[in-house]
Amino acid sequence: MLLSGKIGLVTGGGSGIGRATALTFARDGARVAVVDYHLETAEETVELVRQAGGEALAIRANVGNEDDVRAMVEQTVDVFGRVDCVSNNAAFGGGFALLPDVTAKNWQLAQDVTLKGVWLCMKYQIPQMLKQGGGAIVNIASLSGVRGEAMQAPYSAAKGGVIALTKTAAAEYAQKGIRVNAINPGGIRTPAIVDYFAKVPGAEEHTAKVHAMRRLGEPEEVADAVAYLCSDRASFITGTTLDVDGGIMVNPHTL
Repeated sequence: MLLSGKIGLVTGGGSGIGRATALTFARDGARVAVVDYHLETAEETVELVRQAGGEALAIRANVGNEDDVRAMVEQTVDVFGRVDCVSNNAAFGGGFALLPDVTAKNWQLAQDVTLKGVWLCMKYQIPQMLKQGGGAIVNIASLSGVRGEAMQAPYSAAKGGVIALTKTAAAEYAQKGIRVNAINPGGIRTPAIVDYFAKVPGAEEHTAKVHAMRRLGEPEEVADAVAYLCSDRASFITGTTLDVDGGIMVNPHTL
């Protein structure tokens, strides 16, 4: 029970990696606030947690809205008393387009949700953790934020910013009992990527081949890494980015 007795908070918890993380937090002993823009999907995750014997709370929030984020943290503390371990997972990709064809709307949405959202979350999570004597934050970044990604300029730029924010926060609070790390997932079998594969023939096979393991990851494999980084077993780890990528970065076919 890596997180026994702890309180978790997961944004983007209504599906994919966020849902898997909420379920993993609960499995590992935490009570969990499940946050999503769509309350109904957060409630679905909460029901899954409860069916597995855990305790969870559904919260609706737009992480790009400061009032929503402030209320999200306050509601979690009102119900559970504190916030020990966080996965900031909510993101918006911005669509697929060559850089000159990216619309201003999609660019701004990607920055507001994916980058500004992480900043706002930490803006309110960190003061709460300072009050209670510490905590751990894991931001979900992406390999796209490290190496860039064709046709995904808004997403790549935003995720690069998430990595920089993570390192900044880690440096600022390393001596205050707060650890801040990021995870760069590879191709993960989330509902969004499954929908993409259904629309683009051959995309799934191509995506599998860029991984050295020649397969996609499962959301639970990312969630396990998040839970570890949030646990006391990772007590000397802060300011790092962990690639959970099935070997994309060491696969000679992708370099």
